[in-house]
Amino acid sequence: MKRREFLALAASSAATAAMPAPPTIAADSAASTEERAAGDFLVRRIGAVVAVAHRNAPQRVLWETAANGNFLVAEKATADIREFGEPEGSFEIRDKIAASYDRATVDAFDGDPTRASFAGRLSGKGGEARFQLTFEAVSATHLRFTVVARGPDGAPLNRIRLRLASVAEEAFFGFGQQLTFMNQKGNRLPILVQEHGVGRGRPIVTRLIDTFANGGGGNPYVTEAPAPHFISSRLRSLFLENLEYSEFDLRPADRIEIKTWSGTITGRILYGETPLDLIEAYSDYCGRMRALPDWVHNGAIVGLQGGQQKVEARLGALRRAGVPVAALWLQDWVGIRLTSVGEQLWWNWRLDETFYPRWRELVADLKAHGARMLVYINPFLSNSPGHDAQFAKARGGGMLVEKADGSPYLIKNSEFYAALIDLSNPATRDWIKSVIKDELIGKAEASGWMTDFGEALPFDSKLSGGADPAVWHNRFPEEWGRVNREAIEEAGRGDDILFFERSGFTQSPKYATLYWLGDQMQSWDEYDGVKTAVVGMLSGGVSGFSLVHSDVGGYVSLSLAVGGRKIPVIARSDELLQRWMELAAFTAVFRTHEGLDPSVAAQFLHQRGERRPPRALRQRLQRARRLSQTDGRRGGSARLPGRAPSFSALSGRSQHPRFALPISARPRPDGRAGRRQRRGQRRGLFSRRRRLDRPVDRRGGRRPRRLGDPSGAARQAGGLSAQGRRDG
Repeated sequence: MKRREFLALAASSAATAAMPAPPTIAADSAASTEERAAGDFLVRRIGAVVAVAHRNAPQRVLWETAANGNFLVAEKATADIREFGEPEGSFEIRDKIAASYDRATVDAFDGDPTRASFAGRLSGKGGEARFQLTFEAVSATHLRFTVVARGPDGAPLNRIRLRLASVAEEAFFGFGQQLTFMNQKGNRLPILVQEHGVGRGRPIVTRLIDTFANGGGGNPYVTEAPAPHFISSRLRSLFLENLEYSEFDLRPADRIEIKTWSGTITGRILYGETPLDLIEAYSDYCGRMRALPDWVHNGAIVGLQGGQQKVEARLGALRRAGVPVAALWLQDWVGIRLTSVGEQLWWNWRLDETFYPRWRELVADLKAHGARMLVYINPFLSNSPGHDAQFAKARGGGMLVEKADGSPYLIKNSEFYAALIDLSNPATRDWIKSVIKDELIGKAEASGWMTDFGEALPFDSKLSGGADPAVWHNRFPEEWGRVNREAIEEAGRGDDILFFERSGFTQSPKYATLYWLGDQMQSWDEYDGVKTAVVGMLSGGVSGFSLVHSDVGGYVSLSLAVGGRKIPVIARSDELLQRWMELAAFTAVFRTHEGLDPSVAAQFLHQRGERRPPRALRQRLQRARRLSQTDGRRGGSARLPGRAPSFSALSGRSQHPRFALPISARPRPDGRAGRRQRRGQRRGLFSRRRRLDRPVDRRGGRRPRRLGDPSGAARQAGGLSAQGRRDG
């Protein structure tokens, strides 16, 4: 047995032992029981309850409807959807229910060796609706379930609520890259791709962002990369195949309620004996991320910007300090525009040779030192005069998302608007792949790029061939990753090029080469700071996003202009930057970012009081290289995600994983500054004195409230926004 397989087996065995006993099917003499086989699964009707077990563990419940028998609701509804935020890409969805049918009555239970089916009625004010619940074996570990409902006149309904049994102590993990909570019991989660917000419930900050950034503060339950999938502490797991918007309501102690904005729910029940088995079974559907290219492990991916002269000077400083560099990441390769939020990019996806006049020499110099060049792209196109050539081509070819009147649907980002490419159109897919191959891989000679955005497809837009934007909204980031993957494979660089995304959905891991966690604040907190990077990586790993990292030091900073000077309000300190670097040493990739406003944030190239890169950076990168080589190269493993969760967390006993890394040893200044620094160290992320699952008040006591939701008001299900700009 290989060492890794032995450790995986030991971890999963320990986790299973620590978990509450899985639910079992109790004999009820008063209730009649019927059973049918569907492949290796057993489907039972026990009175008014429908339950599923597996042939290998016939007494263990894998799936069970609510105990009172009222397990299904079908509705006819109309949605009112509002898109907001800066940039736009957050959503509030309100439903107006016209008709509702519940109180399910089962009339028939039949099937064959591979399937079992229930047919019955739902009651409502307008009469009776009909439903059918079908189970069909897909494999030895996958059982597909389908629920279809039709109204009294036979017309399809467009909302379904499925109620499943749970218990108060059952913990739920996964749901994609969730950033605030590891255990989602007690929350209602909107499974909708959208901006994750700035502040995300942090007092004062979130309210300010909501006020001045068009509602962009966000809340603890939204993310750019959700997935309708979970694994529970009772070794139960399911996911939906639906692309439409759905909600998972885990607030009731005794049940789970799953609502889809569709007349059909299609999902799968998974069987496994350990959490790792369940992750492996799920990845059979969502796909497995390929291993990282070897060159990624040669050092840091260093994010720089500012033009040829500035980049060359900083690269020279890195080399003189002996810092190993795997790649430079220059997001401003297309040139910059000045806006009210700072420097932003020209989204025309062409090299700006006035900003980087010696680009090819820079790429050649990197190659000579064994390093690569990375750039940036997103699915928007600039319509600004002088930078609108790609926009004109796409508009002329009918390759843009349109309004109902046929005009391009322009989406706001700070002070400017941009058009979104229509990936439902095969011609658009071919064209954007040619842009990637010709401009990024060809002229820019890039070995990778950030594949940004993907959350903003409007629900009232017009797509090619009459495609439904309500279905394509969550599908868009999957297809955005897919065209990037197809482009690098068509260029013959499928195993060599690295692109990293932030938006995604259920099957995104099949196409993505790397993920990052979006635009976090440069702060210590559990709302939107460094702690959310830990939770996001672990949560994402449960749902198949196995290779995930974050911007070292965070991205979003806030400052005030006073007398011509910028006064930092939220900006990373030297201490936070050092700690985030230590965290990054344990992730798949070590990538730095200067941040939204580099002038107010500590930078590893010029920390306060230092004229050269910190001496500890070289050692941290060497440690990161050793760790990432063993971690990132297993990206395609069927057994473990590249960033496997701590399975003690899957016992449901703690809200956040704990870490006990030592504080960096370095000289401490004397006086008041020294006291402040030491006090900050004691309260830091990796301090042994502070638990990460609950905030500490000034008296040292534990606050009873849950993380990220100080007032409870943030528990609304509507999507909120993010202001953090990848490119300003």
